[in-house]
Amino acid sequence: MEKQHKSLPQEGFAGLKENFSTDAISGFIIFLLALPLSLGIAKASEFPPIMGVVTAIIGGLVVSFFTGSKLTIKGPAAGLIVIVAGAVTEFGGGIEGWKMTLGVMVLAGLIQILFGILKLGKLVDFFPLSAVHGMLAAIGLILIAKQIPVLLNVNPQYMAHKGPLDLLASIPIFIEHLDPTITIIGIISLIILFAWKSIKVPFLARIPAPLVVLAIAIPFSMFFDLKSTAPAYTLVKVGSLLEQVGYHADFSGFSQTGVFFKYLVMVSLVGSLESLLTVKAIDMVDPYKRKSNANKDLIAIGIGNTISALLGGLPMISEVARSSANVSNGAKTQWANFFHGVFMLVFVLLAYPVLELIPNAALAAMLIAVGVRLAHPKEFIHTYRIGSEQLAIFVTTIFFTLIEDLLVGIAAGIVLKIIFHITRGVSFRSLFRSKAEVKDNGDQLFVHLGDAAVFTNYLSLKKQLETLPKGKEVNITLDQTKLIDHSVLENLHHFEEEYALTGGHIHLVGLENMNPLSKHPLAARKRKNGAN
Repeated sequence: MEKQHKSLPQEGFAGLKENFSTDAISGFIIFLLALPLSLGIAKASEFPPIMGVVTAIIGGLVVSFFTGSKLTIKGPAAGLIVIVAGAVTEFGGGIEGWKMTLGVMVLAGLIQILFGILKLGKLVDFFPLSAVHGMLAAIGLILIAKQIPVLLNVNPQYMAHKGPLDLLASIPIFIEHLDPTITIIGIISLIILFAWKSIKVPFLARIPAPLVVLAIAIPFSMFFDLKSTAPAYTLVKVGSLLEQVGYHADFSGFSQTGVFFKYLVMVSLVGSLESLLTVKAIDMVDPYKRKSNANKDLIAIGIGNTISALLGGLPMISEVARSSANVSNGAKTQWANFFHGVFMLVFVLLAYPVLELIPNAALAAMLIAVGVRLAHPKEFIHTYRIGSEQLAIFVTTIFFTLIEDLLVGIAAGIVLKIIFHITRGVSFRSLFRSKAEVKDNGDQLFVHLGDAAVFTNYLSLKKQLETLPKGKEVNITLDQTKLIDHSVLENLHHFEEEYALTGGHIHLVGLENMNPLSKHPLAARKRKNGAN
């Protein structure tokens, strides 16, 4: 352990000097990946495309100095497109809808700062994992539905006022009115995005697939002179960064109380949840096994979102795909995130006319690829293998999200899981109180779980686990437990890995007296009849 501690990268400006090369290279690669995605996410969110870049710049240049995590990349996220675009639409659309959405985002950023100050980063453990994954899958399906007509370069009038289910039902109409020339570049872009990982040449494999798409789409645009010959909606409209950045937030949307507060809750809650899940995931792949300060990171995200909204930008999160690529590229500290912002700023100041040669179909292909990853059939299969009840929660969350919105969707998933727990004998009182007891006999610690260990009472259990002294032998016993659900088992599994880094060991005692609800090693378990 001491050896690992000495090898930890330095922090602050000492870390900048020590890791300048690795962090700058990773930051440059992430910039290449983030630039087209930032434009596409902003456009799909009904924001001016340049505002996605503004968000990434603030996420790099500003948030890096406040962040509580070392390797996450801050920027606009596909997972918030549905919420942001919905807000713009419900506030009337166009410039006014964008400005009133910014008013919501300013307050949402302040709420996220408050979340961090109140140490609510732990709330990520309240939400059942199947409902969270269902929410992300629903976002993926909505992305696919909204971007298919853009990929085909269909006139926007055919998409107006259509929800995701209507858009999917209208695919035959979109195909009937597609633009053959632009559809070709859209299809080629999709093929590249899905096939690029199979490239066996190491040098080529390291080039981000979205960059390859741009390297083909921009010359295609120039060759066919799309700027002069194609309809106005064919190419990205970017404009000058300096001319567009400024104070745009409009708080008059507060007069539409229901709409205002609905999106205030969704932006602050879903944005925080996605960001915290990313921080948690990246901690697990950090080669130095550093543990992020989730509350500090929430404050950093809140600061970034407040500034971004005041200047016209999108909400940001710790984005999982870019953060994972950052780890893979050998980044050591938060300076990689800073450099990604620097490169973004320099490029849009010097080369923004190049961006206006990008066909929207190419950006749509990137977002469809993101949607497919979120809603891939393997997600359904994986969830089913954990348990049929997990699949029911997963699908319920998707269904209500598609027909209503994300807030209703995740609420429906939570309610269904609570119903499952009650039908399996968990009392209403035990749902929200763990009743766990900690006993210390000197050499070993014993944590006796209560009659139910479920997602709704895990926060109180986690609070007790975090007080355990480091480096001990800890026995978590289930001698009185009637039900332990998948979310708790997965959280305990992660806690076991983290605790091992302190030199301690976690032992789950009594699992043999419980029946798993599927063959998955972390499936929910119910006490066997007659077991002591």
